[in-house]
Formats: sequence, C-alpha cells, structure tokens
Amino acid sequence: MTTFDRIIADRGSTYAVSGGPVGSAADIDAALAELRRVKRFARATHNSWAARIASESMKNDDGEAGAGAIILRMLESEGLDGHLIVVTRWYGGKHLGGDRFRHVIGAVRHYLAARVQGN
Repeated sequence: MTTFDRIIADRGSTYAVSGGPVGSAADIDAALAELRRVKRFARATHNSWAARIASESMKNDDGEAGAGAIILRMLESEGLDGHLIVVTRWYGGKHLGGDRFRHVIGAVRHYLAARVQGN
C-alpha cells in the first residue's frame, strides 16, 4: 500500500491518503491491518475507505459520516476496480463543517494523480 502522509492541514486537523490494489475482502482487511500497524495511523481519528472489487462496491466511514461514499464515487468515476483508497484524518479540535468533504476529495485526487504519474 502506498501512503501520502500530512498532505492536507486545516485548523489543526491533518489528512493522509493511502491505497493499493486489492482482489478480495480479505485483501482489504489485510491492507487496513497493515496501515493500522503504524502507530500514527492506529491512533487516527478516522480511517475512512472505499474499494471496488469486480464491480462490487464496499465502503466504511469510520465515524466520518459520508467520507466512504465520497471515496467510492471517485473510484467509480475513475472506473478503478480492484483498488482500495483510505483517507485518514487526525482531528485537530475544531469542527471543519463541509470543508471536511473538500479535504476528502482533495486527498483522493492527490492519490489518483500520484498513481497516474507513477504509471
């Protein structure tokens, strides 16, 4: 799994994005467990994620209501099957309101752009 850490900061909250290929629900579980083995990510406020495997959609907001759906829509619009994207947030003490959705979108865009550049 590839991780881009500390890519967005706003009012004390910090964001990271991670992702990689997956072929099954077990692969998703393993990738999330790998991410959480890093103490910093295990202590994150939210690890929201989405994946598509053989056109089956899976998501989890991890307490960041709506974040998984945003990530999933972006995966679908890219036609990216067999892939997991995780947006991590460390809450900084101030509510971000709707800006949190802008940051989830920005994090996923960062990952997708880096993925394209890497090909």
